[in-house]
Amino acid sequence: MFEKETIAAISTGMNNSGIGIVRISGPQSFDIIKKIFVPYKEKDVESFSSHTVHYGNIVDGEHVIDEVLVLIMKAPNTYTREDVVEIDCHGGVVVVKKVLETVLKNGARCAEPGEFTKRAFLNGRIDLSQAEAVADIINAKSSIALDASLSQLKGNIRDIIKKEREKIVYHIAYIEAALDDPEHMNVDNYGEELKEDVDKILIDLDRLLKTSENGKIISEGIKTVILGKPNAGKSSLMNTLLGEERAIVTDIAGTTRDTLEESMRLSELQLNIIDTAGIRQTDDVVEKIGVERSKEMAKNADLVIYVVDASVPFDDNDKDIIQIISDKKFIVLLNKTDLECIVNVEDIKNIIDTDPIEISAKNNIGLDMFENRVREMFYDGKVSFNDEIYITNLRHKELLSEAVNSLNLVNESIESGMPEDFYSIDLMNAYEVLGKIIGEAVEDDVVNEIFSKFCMGK
Repeated sequence: MFEKETIAAISTGMNNSGIGIVRISGPQSFDIIKKIFVPYKEKDVESFSSHTVHYGNIVDGEHVIDEVLVLIMKAPNTYTREDVVEIDCHGGVVVVKKVLETVLKNGARCAEPGEFTKRAFLNGRIDLSQAEAVADIINAKSSIALDASLSQLKGNIRDIIKKEREKIVYHIAYIEAALDDPEHMNVDNYGEELKEDVDKILIDLDRLLKTSENGKIISEGIKTVILGKPNAGKSSLMNTLLGEERAIVTDIAGTTRDTLEESMRLSELQLNIIDTAGIRQTDDVVEKIGVERSKEMAKNADLVIYVVDASVPFDDNDKDIIQIISDKKFIVLLNKTDLECIVNVEDIKNIIDTDPIEISAKNNIGLDMFENRVREMFYDGKVSFNDEIYITNLRHKELLSEAVNSLNLVNESIESGMPEDFYSIDLMNAYEVLGKIIGEAVEDDVVNEIFSKFCMGK
């Protein structure tokens, strides 16, 4: 049924724009366009060459819908490996919808979210990791995230996963053959040879897994929590970073009672900033809830920005904050350095093993040093996608971890002197789990879940 259906959808945003695109894919694509497209030059649509563009009108009977360009792309050299037609019409919401309605009226059905890319996957043009990269490209929040997704779309993850699976399946086949024909195939001391290869595979997979922390930050951004005592300038800092008055700023300590979340670009980085209530001992029930929420946010942060008010002395509240951030990545900003300072850089260094940055959030001083520090902490100043692969997908990370566990079980069986058929069980599990990353032997419900997150028309 899937192979016989022709699908269509609007592939551009649903707002007024210069151009709108309606995409059609499936065996009836050319029959449909033949019914609704009248080229300006008298020519039979069936005679159009593949990958050509034609000028004319989309019509519904005698009624002209719009003046358009029609792109003809014949299978298998298309995005879906099916016959594909794209109609480039004017970008008004009404006209684009009208063109789609005309296409659906003449034999297509409305595509489900991500169904064009799903067909590309099911028809073997791309693997599942590349299909996921398509969604990541669309949703990229920074240039680094875009580069990572493009690297994955090129098949970098697919290539390394296939290479590791080939090593594993070789040993599975050898063991199975040896068990079936013990007279001609010898497995004496085979465990030593197998362990040597398993150890090499584990090194490769561990290397991939180690990139997942940076990968998560690349794809989702840096979860950044601003901590400090009340009136330290946390909200002023957030407003300065965002370039707008997003948080309420007053001279009254404790103005911020709840968390406030915003996203921003810091050079090519994506920061998901959370402004929190000031940390202090308080009897105010509402403020106390805000303080507890601030501490909880800090526990789950990728980065904590500790804002110190240089115009007031250290106290027990600062000790509480230092305790909170002791096991986190953090940056200390010495704020209000435009005022008379009671706390200086050396005072902070004597309490915390860090190099604080002097700033004035009010006057936008020192924030360029803050940006450089963030880059150094998370990317060592550079990120290259030419040779290195970053695991940015949580599904991939979980599957890699499962494969590593299975291979570790293989090594345990070898060390315990277990029979060879025990090796095969865990080797096969590792092989199948890695296959799920690129979509081989993956369950239908997982595939459907992945593509359900795509936008319509892609």
